[in-house]
Order: sequence, then C-alpha cells, then structure tokens
Amino acid sequence: MLILGIESATSSVGCAIGGPDGVIASVHTSRPRYHAESLAPQIASVVEQAGISIGDVGVVAVDVGPGLFTGLRVGITTAISVAFALRVPMVAANSLELLAAAVSSSVDTGDRDIHAMIDARRGEVFHARYLGQSESQSSDCLMEPAVALPEELARPLEADAERRELLLVGDGARQHLELFDGLAGVEVALEQFDNPSASTLVRLVRPAAERGEFLASTEIKPLYLRDPDAKPNWNTAPKVEP
Repeated sequence: MLILGIESATSSVGCAIGGPDGVIASVHTSRPRYHAESLAPQIASVVEQAGISIGDVGVVAVDVGPGLFTGLRVGITTAISVAFALRVPMVAANSLELLAAAVSSSVDTGDRDIHAMIDARRGEVFHARYLGQSESQSSDCLMEPAVALPEELARPLEADAERRELLLVGDGARQHLELFDGLAGVEVALEQFDNPSASTLVRLVRPAAERGEFLASTEIKPLYLRDPDAKPNWNTAPKVEP
C-alpha cells in the first residue's frame, strides 16, 4: 500500500510517498503564498522519484491543520481531488501532532512532554501538548489544539514544567524565543523541527491506513480554530439597485 502525503498547513509545502518500508520519495519547499503553484509539480516529482505511476497510490493522506487558511484550503482540496480521481481512500493528521511525532522520533525526550506551536499570524500561535513517543504510533494528546497569544502561555508553561519538563517545538515557539527560552524546565527544540513535513505525515498515518481506518472525503475538514482574516462587510458593501 503506497501512501501519498500532502502537507501545506504552514509556509512550508511538501509531498511524500511511502509504504511498508518507509518514505521512498519526498519534496519540501518553503515559498510563502505559493502553495497552489507548488503542489501539482511536487506530486509529479515524488511520483517520478519513487519510480511509480500515480495510479499505484493506494491512499491519500493530508494535514488538516491548524495552520494558514490559504495553505490548508489548497492542500485539502488537492488531496480530495487526487483521492477522487484515483478512487482511493483518505487519512488525515493535524499539523501539531506531526511536529510532536517528528521531534519524539529524533530527540530523546526523556520524561518531557512535547508542546507544539505553529505561528498563527496576528501575534498568536496554534498549540497543543503531546506525550513524547515513537512516531510509528498515534501521539497521545494531553492538551487539545487551541489558539492563544504567546505571552499568555509563558507563565502557565513554566508552572506546568515544575511538574513535568516541556520540550517546545515549531516555528511558533522559535518566533517567540525570548518568551520561552529562559523558562525553568522548558527547552525549545532545534530549528529543523519548525514546520510539519509530508514525510512525517506518511509515516504517522501508515498504521491507521493498514488497519483500514479511512475517512470519506466529506469527513476531511480543515482545523481552522478561528475566523479567517478576510471577511465580507455587508454594511459597507455597495448596494446594487435592481
């Protein structure tokens, strides 16, 4: 069973293909606001790298966020379109658990929890907490995804770290390093873990795919957590006379 993974929740856009032996091809680029232009060529590239045809893909996986509005819409729409065209099932994961899975598989987290943060713009971060463990298993979510101002998180994080130390991961933590780096019991992960990746997505969802735990395309919904930046203002919109 070959899985095509599509990740576009942040400024980093990526695709990967993997199977029972792991990821066999991947492409990741970081070009903000070029999600739509990047994904189709990336899919073609990973298919070529893997030495397969697109028809060999048996499952499509997608990151449903939280993340950037445009990126999520592009990624999810593309994933649903590919799955529909190939008539294959879908699986999904959220961007914060992808960050946690990546760092827990590469870093000795010890007894620390992993607190994932993604830049949400507007001075806010999307965040959630997970128990550090192998990315071959589903992450144990200790705190559900939410959106907050980083300065509102600093003191609670330090208080939590008195009971159990924390490893912060994601571009949201790094962008506000001055708030978190000096907190007792809190460490910010390396820059290589700033963004979720399609490779991690493929590895993380493989057990669920092998168990047949698929989603219908109608069940694939973006995890926005807040209203979009651009909203129609009907009070100021020009009136059109009949």
